[in-house]
Amino acid sequence: MILHYLGVFLIGVIVGFLGGLFGKGGSAIATPMLSLIGVPGFIAVAAPLPATVPGTLIASVEYWKSHLLDWEVVKWSIAFGVPATILGSYLTQFTGSAPLLIVTGIMVLGFGISFLVFPKERENKTVIMEIVSTDRPSYWHLRLLLIAIFIGLISGLLANSGGFLLAPSYARILHQPIKKAFACSLAVSVILALPGTIVHAYLGHIDWMITLVLSLGSVPFSLLGAKVAIRSSASILERIYGLALTFLGIFFLFKL
Repeated sequence: MILHYLGVFLIGVIVGFLGGLFGKGGSAIATPMLSLIGVPGFIAVAAPLPATVPGTLIASVEYWKSHLLDWEVVKWSIAFGVPATILGSYLTQFTGSAPLLIVTGIMVLGFGISFLVFPKERENKTVIMEIVSTDRPSYWHLRLLLIAIFIGLISGLLANSGGFLLAPSYARILHQPIKKAFACSLAVSVILALPGTIVHAYLGHIDWMITLVLSLGSVPFSLLGAKVAIRSSASILERIYGLALTFLGIFFLFKL
């Protein structure tokens, strides 16, 4: 039993660091890893969701202190993403997740390859230019709305905070700099994780001891991951992120 919880703790460490580094809650990574050490299906899916909240919040604050948050993106994503997350969480009782997992895996793989083949960040970009709302094209808010609704549904259906799709969507579809995309993804992930946590707790899918042990590992390393990302070269970070997404996409599809 001790070795079992030690494994859960180490998964929390890995998930926390990668979450802070790449602007995501980490439950999408935690679920398959928990399954590998013998945690039952629904618990492996749902228990990481509340565990990601404190670490994601701490990492988000670190990005906020570095002036990387775009509050317009965060507010719109929460306003439309939260209802979609609640709907997705309830739909888990009636729908199969296999087709959604296939689509998700393909999207993650596609984003990863795009960051590797078509990088946007440059070494000499030392200042992140602010884009005020008046400079944004008319279709920009429609894109943001569709991102929030679609990823909110995925977040609810797959019992994760959506960060593994939020950050690349912000970077590629909304054309945010990579560190701003990470910052906004973390802030939104904190809120999107809450309704899913409540619904899955009501449905009895959460093992709170596993959640606690995961949190003990993830919280301090989420902060460390965020600090590393903020101080890293944006161009190098983008390529590492591309590799991570490519690997995650292949892993998603291979596990199906």
